[in-house]
Amino acid sequence: MVSRIGRVRQAESPSTPKGPNPWPRRLIRAGKIAGMVLAVFVVLFGLGWVTTPSAGQASELALAEATANHISYPGAQVPPDFARALIATEDHRFASEPGVDPLAVLRVGVSKVFGKPDQGGATIEQQLAKMLYTPGRAGWTVELEQVMLAFKLNLAYSKAQILQMYSEVAYYGHGFYGLQEASCGYYGVQPSKLSVVQAAMLAGAVNAPSVDDPILHPAAARARLEHVVSRMVAVGYLTVPQAAQVLDTPLRLVSVPGCR
Repeated sequence: MVSRIGRVRQAESPSTPKGPNPWPRRLIRAGKIAGMVLAVFVVLFGLGWVTTPSAGQASELALAEATANHISYPGAQVPPDFARALIATEDHRFASEPGVDPLAVLRVGVSKVFGKPDQGGATIEQQLAKMLYTPGRAGWTVELEQVMLAFKLNLAYSKAQILQMYSEVAYYGHGFYGLQEASCGYYGVQPSKLSVVQAAMLAGAVNAPSVDDPILHPAAARARLEHVVSRMVAVGYLTVPQAAQVLDTPLRLVSVPGCR
């Protein structure tokens, strides 16, 4: 009897009122935070844009760099094999990105926040900005400047022009500046006559030219060459059999630098 009465009273008691749904408030709060973050980003981006040099100076800086190194500018056209090797190794999203690789920037940012080793990820435009505008400088403010300059370079020049400037101001080791001088210095041929293995070696040398010099450090240069060829396979520029054939091809380094 008691349990029956208890059940009746429980059934007759009013239900506990429900509170307001918290999700709309949370969504509004999240939207406000996202808007504030976006606004801060836009302001910082605008400040960076107006405080960094003009991309129009790049051609003048490249000419000055070439003059200082006693090489002609602009030099020979960038051969397709060299372009493919460089893009595969240094910046495989080069054709589609806006001068900066957002995924790489995020990866580098996370690495810095958590104190992990820098995973790299600088695009060809960022590397060009470093060579032309900020040589010898380092630090996170310099890296931010390079990012802004990379955006500007991408807007001011075609991808072909960027590759042209990059190839002409890069250092390839053994005292060779510029693609034409490196091609003639290492192999005795004009860039247009480079074999795939020769082009791949040059594309790999720009990362650490003093370390990967094929004359002074042949073992390190060979390891770097194998990495470049493997990257060309990974992005679809070479098949596995083609890569094996490339690596079996002799470099044909010359003892006397110069194109004949």
